[in-house]
Parts: sequence; C-alpha cells; structure tokens
Amino acid sequence: MDNKIGLRARAKSIRKTLNTGKISEKLTKLVQSHDFYKNAHNVMIFYPAKYEVNLLALFNDDKNFYLPRVEGDYLKVCPYKAAETLVKSEFNILEPCSTPVNADILDLVIVPALMCDKHGYRLGYGGGFYDRFLSELNTSIIRTLSVIPSELFVDELPHEKFDIPVDEIIYA
Repeated sequence: MDNKIGLRARAKSIRKTLNTGKISEKLTKLVQSHDFYKNAHNVMIFYPAKYEVNLLALFNDDKNFYLPRVEGDYLKVCPYKAAETLVKSEFNILEPCSTPVNADILDLVIVPALMCDKHGYRLGYGGGFYDRFLSELNTSIIRTLSVIPSELFVDELPHEKFDIPVDEIIYA
C-alpha cells in the first residue's frame, strides 16, 4: 500500500484527467436521492477547489447550508446562502464571512476527499482539519458522507488512529 503523500500526488494527477463537471452532476443527483440528505435540514458542504467535485447545485434545494471556515487548527461552521460573499483563505479556498454557529445543529456533513476506501476512510489534504472536526461531532445524530469520482475509490487506504471514517461514500 502506498503512503499518504504518494497517494495524494496520484489522486491529484488522476483528478486532472477527469470530466469533473459531468461527475459532479452525477454525484449531486446521487446525494439528492440519498436518505441522509433527504432527511437533513442543516447540511454542511465544502466549496470546491480546482478539479474537486462541485456540489454547489445543492444550494438550489430547500435546506439550510453551511460552509467550513478555517480558524487556527479548527473548522468553524458558517451559514451560507448562494451568492453571499466569500473570501480566499490562506489555503486558497473560498470561505464564508458569516458568524460561525455550533456544529450540533448539523444533520449532515459532506466531507471532501482526494480518495476514499470501502471502510469509510478518506484521504484528505493532510492538514487534519476534518478529522479534528469529525472527532468532536455527535455522530449518533450527525451523519457524514464523502463524494468521490469512482476512479478515486479504492479498496483500502492507510489510516492512523486519529483518522475518522465517514458513514458512507458516494461515488460515480
């Protein structure tokens, strides 16, 4: 099994060859038909980086949406409506300017990933932000999932004791 650094490079390389627009449309529809999403009122998604799955079409649905904002080593949950102001973070990701709220209000968190495996483990970008965030959630109430192109879904990823698996992976 490759190490995480090598897998990140491989995943980024593969993503550049994919039709992310078409994959994003499929994944958005799969999310919309998933029970976790259908039953959720408060949903945290991520603003896509270049070559990343784009779920922003979900903003057309009748739900309350939240985007993460990095503050120090932690993610804050910030309300967001389409067309509100976003600013670039130190990681070159667009983030909301709204006042953070308590994560306990969330019903669903859609977690970004470079790769995912069949056990729910995901390969992130290496900062540990989502693992720290997920470790503090009440996962008996708040559901988690990741969406990924099928080319980046693998049997097994290396993981450490601090890596938090998501409840489900959706891939297309």
